[in-house]
Amino acid sequence: MKVPLRWLTDYVDLCLDVRELAERLTLAGLEVSGYRFFGVPVPEGVFVRPEEQGPVWLPDKVLTAEVLSVEKHPNADKLKLVTVNFGAAAPKTVVTGAPNLNVGDRGVKVVLGLAGTLYFDGHAQPKQIKELKPGKLRGIESDAMVMSEFELGISDEHEGIMILEKDAPIGQPLVDFIGDVVLEIDVLPNMARCLSLIGVAREVAAITGQTLRKPRTDGKRSVESIEGQVRVSIQDPSLSARYRALLVRDVQPGPAPGWMRRRLVYAGMRPISNVVDVTNYVMLEWGQPLHAFDYDLLVQRAGGRPPHIIVRPARDGERLTTLDGQSRVLTPEMLVIADEAGPIALAGIMGGLETEVTERTRNV
Repeated sequence: MKVPLRWLTDYVDLCLDVRELAERLTLAGLEVSGYRFFGVPVPEGVFVRPEEQGPVWLPDKVLTAEVLSVEKHPNADKLKLVTVNFGAAAPKTVVTGAPNLNVGDRGVKVVLGLAGTLYFDGHAQPKQIKELKPGKLRGIESDAMVMSEFELGISDEHEGIMILEKDAPIGQPLVDFIGDVVLEIDVLPNMARCLSLIGVAREVAAITGQTLRKPRTDGKRSVESIEGQVRVSIQDPSLSARYRALLVRDVQPGPAPGWMRRRLVYAGMRPISNVVDVTNYVMLEWGQPLHAFDYDLLVQRAGGRPPHIIVRPARDGERLTTLDGQSRVLTPEMLVIADEAGPIALAGIMGGLETEVTERTRNV
């Protein structure tokens, strides 16, 4: 399990340094088997494998910035000149080929690396850390760069530069804004209570004498009952003691907030959309598996009637195409979430492609 420490501090204050926290957790039965350092230097006394340490985001070199203008490069069709405000006395213009910046863009928040920045070279195999040095790109001087997640060591995404949220600060060291340390914890079966951020925070609170802070769960709910709009049955309570449905109407699928996407990436998950990401976020936070189904697709499968969701063992030979596009042959040892037309998810593992949430989804 990957535990980002910035996320963990939502629930408990950390009064130990990284090395001591890892030692105390391991002695308590939560073996810390590795680390990931995002922009942060490795603390003294902590041993890491090479793949656990990416480029250090030097505070005076790697900064948040705002795009003031994007213009076409005069000597190259695929390159652009991007002028950014990074909190200095004067803006800076850099050359980029990023496909997710277009001529005329402005107000976009990005990451700026100045000369001396350490970054992953996307052209080197195997990847290696290089230092950014001034140079000419098709006749234009450039001593800085707008950076991708790959170059920063956040993910393997290098098709475009990293876009920050609209309310990101300008001119702040990136390491202060999103730098993090992630503990990789091997959670054994007898410690299953720790298969969540809150579970790990509870152990940290017990070890250190700090106070556990649970998030609020008193969000707004409609007074309208969903009775008659969906029905849930559990065939064998010994296999699943509880399964509940919540109906959310008029959703607007789109990107999740930047802070949520980063937390998911640091925790080892790939952001998809706000609707899907929030289910994964709550799963990691509380240890409760969740899945979002497109309600209208369920109604279609039910012939226009309210869907009947059934938790049951799979029938021998049943098939389910999961979200990864794989057609899977099921056996009775597998627990499925189904409707009356057949399986729609492997329980607690992966949803089905036929009822997935898409940009067209309006009810979940």
